[in-house]
Amino acid sequence: MPPSPTVCVPAGPKATSPNSGVQYLPPARPRRKPRGMDMPDHQRLLIVDFGSQVTQLIARRLRELNVYCEIHPFQNVTPDFLRDFAPRAVILSGGPASVPDADSPRPPAEVFDLGVPVLGICYGQQVMMQMLGGLVTRGEGTAEFGRAFVTPSQPLDLLQGWFDGPESTGREQVWMSHGDHVSRLADGFEVYATSSGAPFAVVADTDRHFYGMQFHPEVHHTPKGAKLYENFVRLAGFTGDWTMAGYREQAITAIREQVGTDKVICALSGGVDSSVAAVLLHEAIGDQLTCVFVDHGLLRQGEGEEVAKMFRDNYNLPLVHANEEELFLGQLDGVSDPETKRKIIGKLFIDVFQKHADAIEGVKFLAQGTLYPDVIESVSFSGGPSVTIKSHHNVGGLPEKMGLKLVEPLRELFKDEVRALGRELGLPPSFIGRHPFPGPGLAIRCPGEITREKLAILRRADAVYIDQIRKHGLYDDIWQAFVAILPVRTVGVMGDGRTYDFACALRAVTSVDGMTADYYPFTHDFLGETATRIINEVPGINRVTYDITSKPPGTIEWE
Repeated sequence: MPPSPTVCVPAGPKATSPNSGVQYLPPARPRRKPRGMDMPDHQRLLIVDFGSQVTQLIARRLRELNVYCEIHPFQNVTPDFLRDFAPRAVILSGGPASVPDADSPRPPAEVFDLGVPVLGICYGQQVMMQMLGGLVTRGEGTAEFGRAFVTPSQPLDLLQGWFDGPESTGREQVWMSHGDHVSRLADGFEVYATSSGAPFAVVADTDRHFYGMQFHPEVHHTPKGAKLYENFVRLAGFTGDWTMAGYREQAITAIREQVGTDKVICALSGGVDSSVAAVLLHEAIGDQLTCVFVDHGLLRQGEGEEVAKMFRDNYNLPLVHANEEELFLGQLDGVSDPETKRKIIGKLFIDVFQKHADAIEGVKFLAQGTLYPDVIESVSFSGGPSVTIKSHHNVGGLPEKMGLKLVEPLRELFKDEVRALGRELGLPPSFIGRHPFPGPGLAIRCPGEITREKLAILRRADAVYIDQIRKHGLYDDIWQAFVAILPVRTVGVMGDGRTYDFACALRAVTSVDGMTADYYPFTHDFLGETATRIINEVPGINRVTYDITSKPPGTIEWE
């Protein structure tokens, strides 16, 4: 994550009034406007980031409550910063470090002297305990990864709505990801919930409104995590005053301020992200925008023509359809390393955009539909412990030789928020609901060497799979579905002969934002029917498998 603040723009139902008895700091003096945006002075919540890959999901939960928040790397959160920011509440994120290590990251001690509620999550809980006089221990058989269940020890205002109600089983599912654990509580804290591997799953000092939990309430696989955040912001006195409509207006203002009277080319992939970015940019700067749709030969079946037709027929946008299949596939010929594939695709994208930018007088900016999941999974923020997961072509800026500046109006949003923004902009529901498609396209669904033969087989298999999903009415229930053609050939029998053809893997996941995901529970009848169709209708495939790996530990894509 970059050291500059991430501005979090919420959308959703408003939080309720605060509980009584909580003392807050008076508002600080007016602070700088982040990133040149005309940002009103909202109630502010501070998220201190210790490098977790899901820190931004905390912000998502808060956005759903119309709560304005900012994420700042721990090393930037100084006492002076705290005085200037004047948060109404603080959340300490998770992270990959180990609290017992001498050089592990810490927030400033002044965080605990602000007089506002503090919530520590996973590493955040552990560092809170250690700094306030408790003890964190490494290992000793209490590690937990994945699903777990917590049970209450005593009532707690933060856990209202968790363990009660007519459908309650007396325990709640959560998502754990910890090796270290709290072995001794700090003074003033009590235990309010436990799990099999975490005797201090939820702890609190109710006098100071300090709360800590070992699990991650921000992820989709903690089903009632949103309720926990709702309770927390209610306790902190947030009223909620930020919406997606507000984000639209803010983004338009920011685009106009950044671009001025210069021209922009937009890297249009045809997916939801780049399309929403294009429509937003067009609303902001009109005919200063030219869209360049690069058809790299790695799209799904019929997608190139479909995208070009949709934009030409429905939007008054200048569109350049750059058919560069031979260029891309020629450079990828014989390449099997996934990172090399990405680097080649990235370089060629830049080259193509450069060519078309040179042909348009006055182009000073390149616009992309980069989202926050791309950013957090691609960049290790300076001085922080976050690790790089992605290296797509559309992340990380542009080479200086291109001479263009970058416009990324969706950089701080998640996929579901982009869809909400698309609805705000009037894009048709059928388009907004399309499954995500990665920038490198079929290149990362074809592990190993890419050939035209394998791509043709993959397109046909993928089309059959998606057709099956649509016929069974499942398309809108699934976050993303695709076929990967595997770099192995398997023996089979068809008719009276032996075959030696490719195997493929079906992938379908459920998710909210793409940061975590679980496999879709197809019936065996569906899988059997689909496998039969693919083998019968797609020459070159004689074996079909189904991938049931969640994210984490896997990723959604195969490479």
